[in-house]
Amino acid sequence: MTSPGDEKVEVVDENGTVLRVVSRAEMRAGNLRHRTTYVVVSTAAGEVVAHRRADHKDVWPGRWDIAFGGVTGVGEPWAEAAARELAEEAGVTVAAGDLVELAAGAYDDADVSVLGRAYTTGHDGPFTCPDGEVAELALVPLEALGGWSAGHDLCPDTRALVLPALLARPDHPQP
Repeated sequence: MTSPGDEKVEVVDENGTVLRVVSRAEMRAGNLRHRTTYVVVSTAAGEVVAHRRADHKDVWPGRWDIAFGGVTGVGEPWAEAAARELAEEAGVTVAAGDLVELAAGAYDDADVSVLGRAYTTGHDGPFTCPDGEVAELALVPLEALGGWSAGHDLCPDTRALVLPALLARPDHPQP
């Protein structure tokens, strides 16, 4: 079995052009720009499914997030990667074509360098979190999301790329 650090990752430029393929460990060690996806899940009651990342995560362990997601695989289409990550992290299966694009852009800091694409979908669960990357779930009413996120240690890439787009678009999908 391959360890997570051995997974292959595309290093990309700011336009998404693949420059080379490296191991995930090399990508993390060099803070190399890679593609990543985000999926905001909302319930029929208008709540966003937030989660706290497991303490063993390689980036931002224990922090809260309002989007499930992660690193795309080599050659993996954006929406397929988002659907895969949603199934792995939340136990929610959706077709890639049913995801609605919310935002796209780059984010860089001392911990990560990503070219990301965010999606939304509606789902009422159950949320089983099968891969162990999620430590805790919270349902946050959309109208309270701004205040909630200000009071929680939210992943900075999500705060920068996903939260503003979500708050600007209250018509995100619900089941």
